[in-house]
Amino acid sequence: MAFTVGELSRLTGVTVRALHHYDEIGLVRPSQRTAAGYRLYDDPDVLRLQQVLVFRELGVPLDEIATAIDKATDRAALLRAHRAQLVDRRGRIDAMLAAVDAALQVLENGRTTMHSDDFKKIFDGFNPQDYADEAQQRWGHTEAYKESARRTTHYGTAEWEEIRRESEGIYARLRDLMQQGAAAADADVQAAVEDHRMHIDRWFYPCSRHMHHGLGEMYIADPRFTANLDKVAPGFARFLRDAIAAS
Repeated sequence: MAFTVGELSRLTGVTVRALHHYDEIGLVRPSQRTAAGYRLYDDPDVLRLQQVLVFRELGVPLDEIATAIDKATDRAALLRAHRAQLVDRRGRIDAMLAAVDAALQVLENGRTTMHSDDFKKIFDGFNPQDYADEAQQRWGHTEAYKESARRTTHYGTAEWEEIRRESEGIYARLRDLMQQGAAAADADVQAAVEDHRMHIDRWFYPCSRHMHHGLGEMYIADPRFTANLDKVAPGFARFLRDAIAAS
């Protein structure tokens, strides 16, 4: 059975623009063409697209996926390995979802104090101290860290909710542009990158372009930052870094 690019897009949720981009870079190429030259994808092409999406979910950069798939001598074994990784990730995500649900229960019940069991429930699946200790060690001596600590000390629920909403909005814009195949230097991408920089500048510490570039490099140098950003979309951390580098 063969699918046109439009049919494949509707079936998989992958945009037509992204499918065209995958074809252009040799990642997922249609095996057939109509007499008029339109793309036609057969079953092996669809399976390859699914494997590409799995790789992206696991945070593998787009420019490394084709090599990884083509080098595999046993595609089924590769998928089984991916499945094991996804099961492990699902376990961690399930634990964090349970923690979020526990926190929501406290808030929605209108309680002003928490019991010891509450603390355990709302932090299961998280290890925030690792990040706090590292932040103090790596940046505690910097003016940016001190300024961020000074500002955030005074933030309440309303401020943190606004920060979350604004950040998610910026990431959603960048994610959509990435999935549409936009280049890092694209004007819309760069507008969102500037909003990202100003979001940091407004809420945490003065963020020059030079400092912003340094943050971008950290997003892919530290696998924990990469994994967190790639929750927005597979490959998002590298896309964000490339977009910041182009600013």
